[in-house]
Amino acid sequence: MRRTNWLGVSRCRLLKVDGLDLHVEDLDAVDGTPVLDIKLWFAEFGPRGSVTQPSWPTETLTDYFAPASSD
Repeated sequence: MRRTNWLGVSRCRLLKVDGLDLHVEDLDAVDGTPVLDIKLWFAEFGPRGSVTQPSWPTETLTDYFAPASSD
C-alpha cells in the first residue's frame, strides 16, 4: 500500500496495554506499524447532529477491509 503521506490517521479499539505493547483491533495499518499517538474518543467532541456524505466514499471503500487476493 502506498500513502501520499506516510503518517496515517485511523481509529481503532484499544483492547489492552501490556507494558509498551498496545493490543488493538480494527486498525487500518500494516502489522508492526509504530503508533505515534493515541487520543481518546468522546461523543461530545464528535459531529453534532446527523452526518451525511455523498455515496462515492461508501462505494469506493466497500471492499477496503476485505482480505487481499493472492494473485
